[in-house]
Amino acid sequence: MTDTDPTGTSATATPLVSGRDLHRSFGRTVALRGASLDVAAGEIVAVTGPSGSGKSTLLHCLAGVIAPDAGTVTYRDHRLSDLSTDARTRLRRREVGLVLQFGQLVPELTALENVALPLLLDKRGRAEAQAAALDRLERLGVAEVAGSRPTEMSGGQAQRVAIARALVTEPAVVFADEPTGALDTLAGEQALAALVGAVEENGCALVLVTHDNRVAAAAHREVELRDGATAAAEVRR
Repeated sequence: MTDTDPTGTSATATPLVSGRDLHRSFGRTVALRGASLDVAAGEIVAVTGPSGSGKSTLLHCLAGVIAPDAGTVTYRDHRLSDLSTDARTRLRRREVGLVLQFGQLVPELTALENVALPLLLDKRGRAEAQAAALDRLERLGVAEVAGSRPTEMSGGQAQRVAIARALVTEPAVVFADEPTGALDTLAGEQALAALVGAVEENGCALVLVTHDNRVAAAAHREVELRDGATAAAEVRR
């Protein structure tokens, strides 16, 4: 068990990803007011809280998708703000997996092409990328839709394809924003099992933003946000 202070930072484990005193506004709307969160390798952290509390903004700051207005985000002791734009892009492509509530698959591409895309962008050979993509689709039980486009899939199938795309690079950390929010119970359970299985298989870290108590219950630690600040943390393991 790791000791955790009320800000959601770990007192003993060396963090893989660390966000400290993060502030972020969108125009006059304040999303984060000094939120902090550490995540260690192999750890599953659920970020919970009411709508509008800053959960998705925190996740996107930690993932390097957006930059905080103030505060620091570090990955393996490297401040993201110190990296060039190209270096941050390479980091996200190789080290970070991102799963959003509605998948956001490229509609013109098949499932196989969507999953292979991160590897192709990283200059992998087409045959290698497609073989790795098919392997991921098979592991997630959706190989039958490899040749289908997103409009030809069910919501559960599309979300598992999105998870396959996030995992195909074998990232060190996966950020999932309401990964089961648009799914029925069975599809949600399958999506969650796929994400937790990646932690068990690869030792990656997993950060889950969720309103679903069942999803939060799968985490080693739950951190609550309120009004853009880290309000409370609960250790479960």
